[in-house]
Amino acid sequence: MAVKILLNGAKGRMGRAIADAAAGSGCEIFAACDAGDNPEEFIESCDAVVDFSFRDATAPLARLCAKYKKPLVIGTTGHTPEQRAEILESAKGIPLVWAGNYSLGVNLLNYLVKIAAKILNDSYDVEIVEMHHRLKKDAPSGTAEKLKQIVCQERGVSEESVCYGRKGLVGERKTGEIGVHALRGGSVVGDHTVMFASDGERLELAHKASDRAVFSNGALRAAAWLVGKPAGLYGMDDVLNFK
Repeated sequence: MAVKILLNGAKGRMGRAIADAAAGSGCEIFAACDAGDNPEEFIESCDAVVDFSFRDATAPLARLCAKYKKPLVIGTTGHTPEQRAEILESAKGIPLVWAGNYSLGVNLLNYLVKIAAKILNDSYDVEIVEMHHRLKKDAPSGTAEKLKQIVCQERGVSEESVCYGRKGLVGERKTGEIGVHALRGGSVVGDHTVMFASDGERLELAHKASDRAVFSNGALRAAAWLVGKPAGLYGMDDVLNFK
């Protein structure tokens, strides 16, 4: 039996890619919703909900999923800390996968960056660079945010160590600083690079996506995996069993 998906944000780039990928994934787009539609008309009969809409739409959808006890996969990015806290509070009673990126390659990149950040001390300067198409509205990307969080966690530092871009006479780079930079242009689907640079050598871990199918396949895999799971917050490392 195909997993019946309620897709929110169906008319966006990722929504269309997910619809195209559903047939070969063991999933069925049972309901395709976008701005102006009412997901509550369909949610009771679906198996899981996938959200690739707009950040302001996620919290109401999470409350709806909690009301009907439906698993939720969130791929929407750009939420404020307050919105994220509201969504997590709303979704306490359901299984939830929330990831900044659903590709297998990017989640392996997360895993490798975690290892590198644990092994390489702050004599290795860290710079995170991402590039996306000119129409992307939020910056840095959710994937870059996740990479930044991994480095901060492994190095035991806070957001105070992060520098978002540089301009003017900023002085020498501080020891332990983590640089994050967002580039925009053309039709780039998504490029992410994490550099560990020391005196005499530089390690670069990179992922480049050329087709949104890598994200849509991962999101559908997450939705199918989530059905029947206990309530809680999961990541793609759980879905892919990296833990």
